[in-house]
Amino acid sequence: MSHDGPHAKLIYMANQIAKFMESKPLDQGVQGLAAHINDFWEPRMRRHLFEVIDHGGHGLRPLVMEAAPQIRRPAEAA
Repeated sequence: MSHDGPHAKLIYMANQIAKFMESKPLDQGVQGLAAHINDFWEPRMRRHLFEVIDHGGHGLRPLVMEAAPQIRRPAEAA
């Protein structure tokens, strides 16, 4: 899964949040990143994020990968 592909904008957005959260202590950054995505990203966006994560997270900053277990995984699209 390439960060130049169909999820490039989503990867960019997740990485921008991670860059901001990296200024905080690790546990606060992880919690803050997950909370932001849970609160503001619609299920479709989170579903696409998990497609990237499930394929190894290519292009995502490490903090996004660390926060992944705290991000709510939406149900599969029907």
